[in-house]
Amino acid sequence: MRRTHRRLFGVLSLAAVAAAALLTRTGASLGEEHRLLKGSSAYGDWTTDAVGLRRLITPADLPAPYATRSASNWSRTEHRPAEAWPKVPPGFKVEAFATGLASPRLLRTAPNGDIFAADSRSGTIQVLRPGKAGQPAAVSTYADDLNYPFGIAFYPPGPDPQYLFVACVNAVLRYSYKNGDARPGGEPKVIVPSLPTGGHVTRDVVFSPDGKKMYVSVGSGSNDAEGGSDEAGRADILEFNPDGSGGRHFATGIRNPVSLAFHPVTGDLWTAVNERDGLGDNLPPDYVTRVKAGEFFGWPWYYIGAHQDPRHKGERADLSGEITVPDVLIQPHSAPLGMAVYTGTQFPAAYRNDIFVALHGSWNRSRRTGYKLVRVLLHDGKPTGEYEDFMTGFVTPDGTVWGRPVGVTVAADGALLVSDDAGNTVWRISYVGGK
Repeated sequence: MRRTHRRLFGVLSLAAVAAAALLTRTGASLGEEHRLLKGSSAYGDWTTDAVGLRRLITPADLPAPYATRSASNWSRTEHRPAEAWPKVPPGFKVEAFATGLASPRLLRTAPNGDIFAADSRSGTIQVLRPGKAGQPAAVSTYADDLNYPFGIAFYPPGPDPQYLFVACVNAVLRYSYKNGDARPGGEPKVIVPSLPTGGHVTRDVVFSPDGKKMYVSVGSGSNDAEGGSDEAGRADILEFNPDGSGGRHFATGIRNPVSLAFHPVTGDLWTAVNERDGLGDNLPPDYVTRVKAGEFFGWPWYYIGAHQDPRHKGERADLSGEITVPDVLIQPHSAPLGMAVYTGTQFPAAYRNDIFVALHGSWNRSRRTGYKLVRVLLHDGKPTGEYEDFMTGFVTPDGTVWGRPVGVTVAADGALLVSDDAGNTVWRISYVGGK
């Protein structure tokens, strides 16, 4: 059956980066601390966001298709207003870690503490080297002239990597690398030569904790496979040996699995997924979920279990009992992108090993949602289904968007770094104590 499913799915150089003063503000007051919204109450907009506010959406909470019209509400980002700043819980502080970037997307921390950033639109990989206390990061270009780079991974996993892998829209590349390198050790080797292009362009790459397998995410080429679009090798998580051999479909029917992460305690592979558009304001949820070999998540025929997409009515009834239901449902059209497991020790112990996810923000919704960083709560390594607003404030009260979170990584000192490709900034969140 899954083989049948698989058959059906048969740049520019970076301008100089301007130095910026390190800006700091402390956490906002927490008026909605740990209040939980369930069911239809969990569907809100930017005006209902509040640090500490939690949401729980289940498959039983989904409205009918077309319960509301399908909106087109693209955000036009503006420069950050003077009074605007990201909001975080009490005891936390937000500062600008690096500014003036072209389009910082996915972030990964090297074993030596350097921060690698995919600057996708400029076709570069940047190195952000943390400065001394009170100083911004120093920024340099590691590699350029790449075809929309996104995923970054160090290999082998552990403290002494030998290679840096970069997932571009059309291929996975491997550079020779040792800790502290600010430029490649020679020309890259092409490891996976032919990823499908067009449609969704983000490709992530991660390695299993034992280093034996490499995983690459490839989103769909369309919204719901409309018009007979060719989806061969797409809407999948692919598995390879580290040298690019042995490729296979690891998990399928995942519309756009933007980012990947292995949980260091449980060993589970997680992905953050953008679901389809066009079914109304509150359908279907995006999601963050664990993924196992052979699982099928329904796209394009079904969503969130055996809910059939009405645009594929009557199609593939044989698949309806084979669908994996995602672990954590995110408010529809939030666009989850980057994710990171919090492995640091700077934050309070309650945050340890939870997952932080960047929500880039909606376009297919009449009232904006997303545009924030959320925390996915785990209990003994298992998701509770709840997620919590952790960093908000990128949309002003009047609806002006000035920031869009993308990448998330844990810095060597335990701070959390978040890229913003609208404000061209990487934000640093640290814990300073207090309430």
